[in-house]
Amino acid sequence: QVQLVESGGGSVQAGGSLRLSCAASGYTYSSLYMGWFRHAPGKEREGVAAIDTDGVTSYTYSVKDRFTISKDNAKNTLYLQMNSLRPEDTAMYYCAADRVVVEDELSAYEYNWWGQGTQVTVSS
Repeated sequence: QVQLVESGGGSVQAGGSLRLSCAASGYTYSSLYMGWFRHAPGKEREGVAAIDTDGVTSYTYSVKDRFTISKDNAKNTLYLQMNSLRPEDTAMYYCAADRVVVEDELSAYEYNWWGQGTQVTVSS
C-alpha cells in the first residue's frame, strides 16, 4: 500500500508560480509510475503530467512549457513546478501512483493510489 501526501497548494495571481510536492511512502519509490491530476468543479478529472520509472515525462497540452514534473528518489517526493499560472489552472490537484501503466500515463484509470489533494486557486 502506497501513501501519498500532497502539499504546496495555495492562492496566487495569474502569472505567478507554485510548486506542489507529493511525499510517498510504503513502496519502493523509484519503481513507481507517478502523475499529477486536477479536478475543477463542473469539469472532468484531467491528467496534467506524468513521469515514468526512467524519468520520462509527459504533459497535457495546456500546461506544456509552463509546468514541470520531477521526482527526487532519495526524498521519495514528486514535484510539480507550475509557472505562468492562469485562472483556468484553478483546481484540486492530486498526485497518483502505480506499479505499472499499460497504455496512457495521463489517464486516471491507470493509477490505484491517490493522495488527498491540494487546492490551487489562480485569480485574474
